[in-house]
Amino acid sequence: MTGMLAITVLTEDGHRHVRASAGKLAELVGGLGGRDNRFLVVQRIPDLPQVFVQVWHEEGGDYTLEHRDGAPDRHFQAVFDAPEPVVAAMTRWARSEDGWDSEARWTPLDLGLPGPPPPLELELELDEDERKSLDARVREVIVGGYATRAQLAEIAQDHLVSGDRRPVSAEQARLLVDRMWLERVGEQSSWEGETDPERLTRAFAALEATGITARENFTCCRTCGQAEIGAAGSPDARGHVYFHSQCTVSAAAGHGLTLLYGGFDGSPDTTASIGREVVAALAAAGLPAEWDGDPSRAITVVPLDWRKRLVG
Repeated sequence: MTGMLAITVLTEDGHRHVRASAGKLAELVGGLGGRDNRFLVVQRIPDLPQVFVQVWHEEGGDYTLEHRDGAPDRHFQAVFDAPEPVVAAMTRWARSEDGWDSEARWTPLDLGLPGPPPPLELELELDEDERKSLDARVREVIVGGYATRAQLAEIAQDHLVSGDRRPVSAEQARLLVDRMWLERVGEQSSWEGETDPERLTRAFAALEATGITARENFTCCRTCGQAEIGAAGSPDARGHVYFHSQCTVSAAAGHGLTLLYGGFDGSPDTTASIGREVVAALAAAGLPAEWDGDPSRAITVVPLDWRKRLVG
């Protein structure tokens, strides 16, 4: 993680660069200008509602840099004729440096006054059981730790849909998610050191480096995972290990994490060998694993303290 910035960069063509380095950020800004590559948005990790910097550039034109710090009256822009000062300002913002914005001429953006928000408590649309169900579902996915705020808002909006009844609007879903997201950000601020999900990520990165395709929160279920894991990594990968979103929910609920693994040649011996490598990588990262060596049985990481830091 050395040299990485605590940011996520979102590009116009839909790519997402998590913990991009300063060099990668400079590369992305310097490459702006072409079709489907005219802007990018940079969010902090964890993502905070309405806190971001973004830049727009079309070939032959200036670079328009914007930053927002919460409320609409905290939205500003500055114009540059080259990418270098843009990269410098965005990098200092990413590092939360004092005076990061001091070398630009910022002007406030008049975005107009927002209309009154819908009722956050949703008391007009939802009964008590529905509200509890909605809160529980959003909380479950937040604790899982893989969804962005935008994905969570879609989940919240769709959770109670029945026929033509859509009791939660897009704006209500966003407000609910933002509130619960910030509550989780507050919780994780007290966490110290490396967490078990971070150890898991470290183990998966080590396995990936040895030719084993390793994916977290991969697909919705085992059926989809088995169908898609072969195309998820390098064509010359020796095998795979992954867990799907139902496994994530179970881990977040305190039941341990089930890992699915195998060799791409279909041999039980290869699958058993991959299993041994997975267990060894987990042990090297400080995680316990339960597995009897049988290639037909899953590996379980237990006990596991699922404190997954939010990204967004």
